[in-house]
Amino acid sequence: MKCVLCKQGDTKPGFVTVSLHRENTTVLQKGVPADVCNNCGEYYLSQETTKRLLEKASRAAREHTEIEIIQYAA
Repeated sequence: MKCVLCKQGDTKPGFVTVSLHRENTTVLQKGVPADVCNNCGEYYLSQETTKRLLEKASRAAREHTEIEIIQYAA
């Protein structure tokens, strides 16, 4: 698909690092599957992946975790 941000590049399957912030919690997830623009690097996540990332961030915030760095596991 064409990148909606730069409108120049095409997206291809790849992996990214996603940083999420909730209240006083930061969750950094590495190796997240995404469609990545080959021009600007913008990435697009599937609905299922987004749901899993948000659930992990919510759990970390509930546990009052300050920072968590994890490898994404499908």
